[in-house]
Amino acid sequence: MQNLSKKELYPSGIADSAWVKYTDSAVIKAELFAVKMLDYNTAKYPFNHFPEGVEVIIYDENKNKNYVEADQATSYSKTGIIDLRGHVKITSHDGKIMETQQLYYDQKNNWFFTEYYFKVTDPNKSFFDGIGIDFDQNFRIIDAQQNRAEFKDIKNENL
Repeated sequence: MQNLSKKELYPSGIADSAWVKYTDSAVIKAELFAVKMLDYNTAKYPFNHFPEGVEVIIYDENKNKNYVEADQATSYSKTGIIDLRGHVKITSHDGKIMETQQLYYDQKNNWFFTEYYFKVTDPNKSFFDGIGIDFDQNFRIIDAQQNRAEFKDIKNENL
């Protein structure tokens, strides 16, 4: 028996090799690169899906570049939330690396969060890992729920 009440969702547009720049007051805030983008902006809750991975460059207030990579992503237009999934990796301009399997990014507040296992390492191979974390795009404000850390050759308190 067929389920006739189930609606199929079809993209209103498909883009190959997408390069999107996000600006605010004529200042570039981020750049997104994707092999494929599926546009569902005519859906009840509009979104764009990137099924073959994304690479994002986020510029901070000092124009430093912070990089985000994921196997796939979904960006929800109304909420400004981006859902990053699969081998998510953030590399900050100062060499910190954060890795997890799923990560949300709140574009309006420049805030990342996950309930998954994460690991943050710095260039000295110090690490900080655990389950569940949220933080600002510059790794300055961090709230981690269950974590542990090992610090090596620390000259200041910033990890």
